[in-house]
Amino acid sequence: MGLDMGSKTIGVALSDELGIVANGMGTISRQGTDRDLKTLADLVSKYEVRQIVVGLPIRMAGTVGIEAKKVLQFVEKMKRSLSVPITTWDERLTTVQAQRVLLEAGLSRKKRKKVIDKTAATLILQSYLDAEQTRASS
Repeated sequence: MGLDMGSKTIGVALSDELGIVANGMGTISRQGTDRDLKTLADLVSKYEVRQIVVGLPIRMAGTVGIEAKKVLQFVEKMKRSLSVPITTWDERLTTVQAQRVLLEAGLSRKKRKKVIDKTAATLILQSYLDAEQTRASS
């Protein structure tokens, strides 16, 4: 499962069983840490998730800023409450890439806003899956 952590929503993507293709699932409206963790635990159980990949918003210079620190704090809480491995993944330019994909698809600004987090989560997960495939074939 791939996650794009935002302050208001969490974008969610799932891969196929073989871990080859990422598919956008939707978004979770943030409702506080405890409720967010419960919602994620429910998704892990429902979809038999074996691993979670969380996008880490590292700055372009490669440094960890305020947003990345918030994500890392939440990841630590996830690790304590969920029973699956959790990995962070550099998500630099993912939102920009998601915007480009949605613009090319001809979506209006209003429609893009509704699916941007899900699209970013899909791109994060797909990037991770591609890297794992490359690593496995090396």
